[in-house]
Amino acid sequence: MFADLKEKIDHHSGKKLEDGPEFFRSGDTAIIDMVPGKPMCVESFSDYPSLFHFAVHDVRQTVAMGVIKAVDKKATGDGKVTKSAQKAQKGK
Repeated sequence: MFADLKEKIDHHSGKKLEDGPEFFRSGDTAIIDMVPGKPMCVESFSDYPSLFHFAVHDVRQTVAMGVIKAVDKKATGDGKVTKSAQKAQKGK
């Protein structure tokens, strides 16, 4: 899920504290690369600020929350297409 821990930052000032940290403690603020285990639909905060933030839950416990700074969209084309999406494509 968390592919690369890029940098630890100060949550008050936003200044970089450490590059490539080994781990984070509870309450730390960081910039990370996240790779989803399942296909998901997300947009960056700058494009849709009304979406505000996201949360990652594991066994009913919040393990992370934050703002999406950028999205690397990769269209694989082999994903599952629902019946309603097929109908919408035919209607165009």
